[in-house]
Amino acid sequence: MSVPTPLMQVENLSVEFANKVRAVRDVDLTVYEGETLGLVGESGCGKSTLGKAMLRVIEASGGDIRYRGLNITTMRGTLLRSTRAELQMVFQDPFGSLNPRRKVADIVAEPLLRSRGADKATARRTALDLLDLVGLGREAGDRRPHEFSGGQRQRIGIARALAPGPRFVVADEPVSALDVSIQAQVINLLADLTRDRGLTMLFISHDLGVVRHVADRVAVMYLGQIIELAPRDAFFAAPAHPYSEALLASVPQLSPGPARERIVLEGELPDPAAPPPGCTYHTRCRYAAEKCRTVTPPLAEVQPGRSVRCHLPLIAVGSPSSSGSDRSPAATERPNS
Repeated sequence: MSVPTPLMQVENLSVEFANKVRAVRDVDLTVYEGETLGLVGESGCGKSTLGKAMLRVIEASGGDIRYRGLNITTMRGTLLRSTRAELQMVFQDPFGSLNPRRKVADIVAEPLLRSRGADKATARRTALDLLDLVGLGREAGDRRPHEFSGGQRQRIGIARALAPGPRFVVADEPVSALDVSIQAQVINLLADLTRDRGLTMLFISHDLGVVRHVADRVAVMYLGQIIELAPRDAFFAAPAHPYSEALLASVPQLSPGPARERIVLEGELPDPAAPPPGCTYHTRCRYAAEKCRTVTPPLAEVQPGRSVRCHLPLIAVGSPSSSGSDRSPAATERPNS
């Protein structure tokens, strides 16, 4: 079995804003070449901030970002521009991310002109080819964004991201602003392009159903930290972190089989400017023990390729994936009240 090749890595990455909010807190994460890594969590947990920091759309306040082994955190000038051409983003808002005054072909061609130094004729030809590839047709190039629906505008955004020939793409909630009826079309387009063009993708979403469809692995984020990382099938079969368990319990169950336990995730996400001591999830966790309130758990491997940030993981360390359904809050040292 071949060893996967790391393409994008962050080490001890933090992002702190001017209001002292640490939106991303000491994150270590590797995205392997050719995979789609799904990043999930509640709104405000830091998912989008992490994705933008990885591409240096926003600057990190600490840590390193490595692309193909090169530290891009300190890159400047021509080297940074040429590297950025291989790192692209599909934004959440297909309405606000496109310049309404420009023709679509010019919008798609811009990264080629700016990052690759292509001449205008080549850039336009490539832009029209990409518009055809994403299902809009070459004739769309001479129209403006307001003439298209939300789903079509997101296809324009995808074409723009593909223009400079990237190897790594961050898709930041790419379908959350779209009607349900067209979400599947955009999701399938992204999946096809990832496969056919050999892309590596960080797919950010709060929709676990979408992530289950597109991701190879799943990373769960809570209050700026990665709290679980697992292969997709293992994650959906048996989550290891109590927060993951609660997230999965909130997903409507459409397939036949035993009914999933209903778990009410009580309380609001704590203030990122003043996170709780110990495990940051303990204020909402039904399994929380005294240790959870005072000692910060590390992100530790519990199975090959599977890590969790929890003192009391829901799967036995070192065992095959198994459900934590036999565990009750009363079985822990001290239930959270």
